[in-house]
Amino acid sequence: MITPRITVVGSINMDLVTTASSFPIQGETIKGSKFKTFPGGKGANQAVAASRLGANVTLIGCVGSDDFGKELKDRLLNENIQVDHLNVIEGSSTGIASITVSNQDNSIIIVPGANDLLSPEMISEKEEVIAESDLLLLQLEIPLSSVIKAAELAKKHSVKILLNPAPIEKLPDSLLEMADYLTPNEHEMTYFKNNKPIQKKMIVTHGSKGVIFTENGEQKCIEAHRVKVVDTTGAGDTFNGALAVSLSIGDSLEQACRFGNAAAALSVTKFGAQGGMPFIEEVKKILLNNRPD
Repeated sequence: MITPRITVVGSINMDLVTTASSFPIQGETIKGSKFKTFPGGKGANQAVAASRLGANVTLIGCVGSDDFGKELKDRLLNENIQVDHLNVIEGSSTGIASITVSNQDNSIIIVPGANDLLSPEMISEKEEVIAESDLLLLQLEIPLSSVIKAAELAKKHSVKILLNPAPIEKLPDSLLEMADYLTPNEHEMTYFKNNKPIQKKMIVTHGSKGVIFTENGEQKCIEAHRVKVVDTTGAGDTFNGALAVSLSIGDSLEQACRFGNAAAALSVTKFGAQGGMPFIEEVKKILLNNRPD
């Protein structure tokens, strides 16, 4: 297998997860039953997914000069992700997501911290890294101006761009036009319903319903794999990382969507966003056992 070079520009968070029997109402203190920390952030998640599936991955982003920043950087290194281009922001906190889980639902407060300090100027300093990539993978948990700058540099050097428009926000037409692939979920796609040229490059994830995309003017659907669901956190990030790997080695869009679909299915069978992300041999096995007729 060719080893693709993928650069991810995005967020790096520590997820602080509390489990309780109910959500506290305003002014109430309740007793929780469990607390754990997990590495997260859409940028880091997608980088881990791509690395486990065989890519040479460089992550460009920011962490704070705190314990979380050091721990997350070490975890990324353990995932064979190149972190030479991570910026450690002195005096800033690393991004966190405070998550309360109760009755199979959750509430989340995100504090971006150092993620909000990833500037277009920092991105410009990484032009050579982006230029040498087979594909640039982007999301929207960093300043939009920095996402645009990264896309501009990729376009300048004819590097393919995969944009995961999450969390969804209003995006300039210039960014949408630069993206070669756009991967909204079924809710995010409604933001693009009046933009027909953009719809042609959309790869829409529908959770348990699978993936819908357009190839050679024909709309196609790939059904989701039937698996025992433990935790859906990170399934979308797994799909994007896997899709990036498959596209980078020259697979067709349909092949790439099948690969991403299989990887995402495996990711929900284990707990945690990064904890459930599969390795290449696991994806090959599920694809072999579920070949289309």
